[in-house]
Amino acid sequence: MAEVFFWCAALLLAHTYFLYPLILFVLDGGAQVVQNMRAMRGGAGAGRQVARRGGPKSSVSLVVAAYNEASCIQQKLENSLALQYPTEKFEVVIGSDGSSDGTDDIVRKCPDARVRLSPAPRAGKTTVLNRCIPMAKGDIVVLSDANTMIEPEAIERLVRHFDDPEVGAVCGKLKLYNPTKQDYEESAYWSYESLIKMYEGRRGAVVGANGGLYAIRRTLFTELPPSTIVDDFVIPLRILEKGYKVVYEEQAVAHEETTEDYGKEFGRRARIAAGNFQSLRMVPGLLLPTAGFPAFAFWSHKLLRWCAPALMGVALLANVFLLDSMFYRFTLFGQALFYALAYLGKTGVLKRGTSKRVASVAYYFVTMNLAIVVGFWRFLRNTQRAAWDRTARA
Repeated sequence: MAEVFFWCAALLLAHTYFLYPLILFVLDGGAQVVQNMRAMRGGAGAGRQVARRGGPKSSVSLVVAAYNEASCIQQKLENSLALQYPTEKFEVVIGSDGSSDGTDDIVRKCPDARVRLSPAPRAGKTTVLNRCIPMAKGDIVVLSDANTMIEPEAIERLVRHFDDPEVGAVCGKLKLYNPTKQDYEESAYWSYESLIKMYEGRRGAVVGANGGLYAIRRTLFTELPPSTIVDDFVIPLRILEKGYKVVYEEQAVAHEETTEDYGKEFGRRARIAAGNFQSLRMVPGLLLPTAGFPAFAFWSHKLLRWCAPALMGVALLANVFLLDSMFYRFTLFGQALFYALAYLGKTGVLKRGTSKRVASVAYYFVTMNLAIVVGFWRFLRNTQRAAWDRTARA
């Protein structure tokens, strides 16, 4: 029985972290072969070019939920108004969630008529989106954060995908940077996650968006429960559940600074984890096999990840009962070595080189899964509030 538990846990962990990405790579390679064969026969082109109607461009509203963002809202306004999109087709809506630090005054002083402020008492980001998205004038709504800076061409690159009527949402590429550490733990994991999103997008099934930059058809937005914690996860999933494609545009780039405060970063991840478990009741259709590939992606990329802490515990505990075999002694040693590296990554004993990077990634992986445990506990106790606090950055 211990052997069964060990292998079930090990295989599920292997699937969510390694086999699922490999399956995406194989499917993409197969699709590319089919496209090349069609091109040789005189059919559809082999490239992944986005179709363009050549007609008038869609109107766009950039919606930003802001809470006490006085330190960066001016820069966000300047960045938003410098984006390359026809002036008459573009607006910026700042939804202030009871800001008390002068954020609203800065927005009001902006002389550009394309900027609109929608202030209201503090009630959480979801309430801001429920208010601002329906009032947006654009057919396409681009959602972004106040501390996220968008590259000039990004809006056009997102919006061009909506020429395809089957596309309901487009996720942009978010690049994280740290002004004081060139190599930080999240960078490797974030690159890995972005790669998975890119390949999911080629199948029209990106499971969740980057909150810093993504776009939706305004007509597909449905009001969220005010208690919703991870809106940037639920909104694209609801669109996917309706049968529309959610794609990824790697050339639509935005930049966001990470935080040096590991305590606050852990709290942010625990908050996201609580929201992830909460989201299950909001997208029940994606839990069913009838949803096809989006359901497979949801289970493989998300649900099994959320179960990873339990699976890691089962694998370790089951391994303890299998020490009669040399093979299982080796697997237990491997697990112990991994957790030892995570501890070294926490202490910072290793100062440089490959060993330091490996230990840092191990520490990041362990703390990420601990945050899932904390988030699950908050979800069970219903103690995670929807209103968010901005993360302090350099």
